[in-house]
Amino acid sequence: MTNLVRIIICSLLTLGTVALFWTGHWGWGILAIFIVLLAWVTVFFNEKMLIAQLFMRRQNMEKAERWILKIKNYEKELIGAQHGYYHMLLGLVESQRAPMKSEKYFKKALSLGIHMDHNIALAKLSLAGIAMAKRNKREAERLMKEAQKADKNKLLKDQIDLMREQMKMAEKQQRIRFRG
Repeated sequence: MTNLVRIIICSLLTLGTVALFWTGHWGWGILAIFIVLLAWVTVFFNEKMLIAQLFMRRQNMEKAERWILKIKNYEKELIGAQHGYYHMLLGLVESQRAPMKSEKYFKKALSLGIHMDHNIALAKLSLAGIAMAKRNKREAERLMKEAQKADKNKLLKDQIDLMREQMKMAEKQQRIRFRG
């Protein structure tokens, strides 16, 4: 269902709620307020993305992917602020199967805009891991610095430190190969 249709339905529900209060049906009006609030929430936070995030938190990527793929045309079904998050969720699901293929989703998510700092840090840290796998040390270091700067609450500090350690170990192995 497109966002325009959702807005029209929510507006009609709001008018119906006002009519209930106007005619003196206070009990039904109060119930209708909760229904209208829930309907308006689905305009700004798509229920399919919320359910997908719930399954991701439970580490059930198959169900998360199923719910994300139910969004057929994200440009019509989601508001502009959610476009970046849609691609980030796709990138997180894809990174479980094929990490190198998830790069395009994370880049698209960053270009469309992600508003929360810890999500920006997560996307950049994922891109740093991909750059490290491609043996692009400079790009990986740059992205890790940006991720560390964006991670203001230090939610990803352990992962950033772990990735730095992996980079150091990869450098040592590369030096040993060149000597031998």
